[in-house]
Amino acid sequence: VYGAVYGNDPQALILLIGWLPAAISFAFLRTIRILKVVRIVHELKVFYRFLYISLGLAGFLMVIIILQKQLNFSRAEFGVSAATVVVLLLLPVGIAVKEELDLSKNKKHDLETNNNNNYLEKPPPPPPVAAAAAAAPPPPENEIISCWSGRSIFRPPDRGEDYTILQALFSLDMLILFFATICGVGGTLTAIDNLGQIGASLGYPKKSISTFVSLVSIWNYLGRVVAGFLSEHFLKKYKFPRPLMLTLTLAISCIGHLLIAFGVTNGLYFASVVIGFCFGAQWPLLFAIISELFGLKYYSTLYNFGSVASPVGLYVLNVRVAGNLYDREAEKQLRAAGRVRIRGEELDCDGVECFRLAFFIITAVTVFGTFVSLLLVMRTRKFYKSDIYKKFRLEAEMAEAEMAVASAAGNGHAVVRDSK
Repeated sequence: VYGAVYGNDPQALILLIGWLPAAISFAFLRTIRILKVVRIVHELKVFYRFLYISLGLAGFLMVIIILQKQLNFSRAEFGVSAATVVVLLLLPVGIAVKEELDLSKNKKHDLETNNNNNYLEKPPPPPPVAAAAAAAPPPPENEIISCWSGRSIFRPPDRGEDYTILQALFSLDMLILFFATICGVGGTLTAIDNLGQIGASLGYPKKSISTFVSLVSIWNYLGRVVAGFLSEHFLKKYKFPRPLMLTLTLAISCIGHLLIAFGVTNGLYFASVVIGFCFGAQWPLLFAIISELFGLKYYSTLYNFGSVASPVGLYVLNVRVAGNLYDREAEKQLRAAGRVRIRGEELDCDGVECFRLAFFIITAVTVFGTFVSLLLVMRTRKFYKSDIYKKFRLEAEMAEAEMAVASAAGNGHAVVRDSK
């Protein structure tokens, strides 16, 4: 989009980054609202259509990024690629509009069918699920007290129920999950943040560095999709604990860290794929685990608390570890060359030694985080062996039953016609 609109103007890129996200947010502001759930028979197929479109967009962007680094695109070629991206971005809107039109037609057809009946049909009695919900006992005390109340901090409900904010933050499960995420996300984000410098210090061509730095976002996206899809599949089919999937992701990311630490020939290409994929895979696992263990009542707050692991891990492993060790090695090479660093001069480091020690430390931290996450696996194994979605199925059935009763009551005013 930037190439099509502004051409090769670096200053305009900052302007585009400033106005485009804000404009999109304002344009779609009214679409974010509370809606009643209307279940449709083929909703899974609709979801897969969205997924396939997003995968197609990711694949198209990957091809365009590779071609753009190898060829010099003209402004017209940028315009064609930008138009294709915009079309792919708008396809989900077309699917949503089509489904809404189909739903509206079905409702209209149902109303016409009911109005053509020649007798008044009595609305059916409430289903047992709705009746059971009406007779359900009142919620326990910890669900009705304030989310910031100190009385219930150390008296949390069972896993899967709605925790208050303080109950979740002081939970041992949350602390284990938070620490493991700091180790995992901090390490992978440090590698991504320094990928350009790592490539330069190891002697990779500038075009290659630019390409795999640009493609990290694609591997990040694929990691999110694959981790979410596979963890859900294995959880439903084999009762495979989701925290164990997080443990495996942390373990796999160590491969990418070690490839950088040892400076394997052409290993940075594979390392960028592994690290980008694992970085993306950790986020859906983290947020899914939070929602499953601590409930959805205060999920938005807990979601943001989980996100804090990223800057914490990045500061410790990137600034305090990788940054300091890189500067130390660069100054060592500067002194070996008989030069004195001028104040404000940028340091350059060449060779595998620039990041070797830093990524050995990052690997050790990630391995430690892997073992910490195993504690969460052991603590939650019984929970994940149970039917963790039972509560949500019951709630969905109750909502559908209430809608069916309301619909039947609304159609009960049909005019009684003379059958003679």
